Amino acid sequence: MPTKPLEPLDPSVFHALVLMNLLFVTGAWCLARPSYRAAVVLAILSLAWLFGNGPIEGRVLISININHGFTESDILSIVGLVLAAVTLVRTRERRRYEE
Repeated sequence: MPTKPLEPLDPSVFHALVLMNLLFVTGAWCLARPSYRAAVVLAILSLAWLFGNGPIEGRVLISININHGFTESDILSIVGLVLAAVTLVRTRERRRYEE
C-alpha cells in the first residue's frame, strides 16, 4: 500500500507558533514577576501577534470587510494587552507601596 510522502509545512506556521509560545511565556512572566519591562514586552508581542498569526488564525468571528475580520486567534492579542495593562497597574501599586 503506497503512501504519499509528507509535504513540508510553510515556515510561516513555525514562526507563528514560536510567536504564540513567546506570548504565553511572557504572559506567565507578567503574572509571576510583574514589572514594567515584562508589561512592555507583552504589549509588543501582543501587537506582533495581530500581524503574525496568519497561518493559524482560525474562524472569523467578526467580518470587517471581505478580506479582513476579527478571528479566534486575535483574542490572544486582547488578552495579552489586558494582562500588560494589569501588570503595569500592579507594578505601579507595588512601587508606590514600597516607597
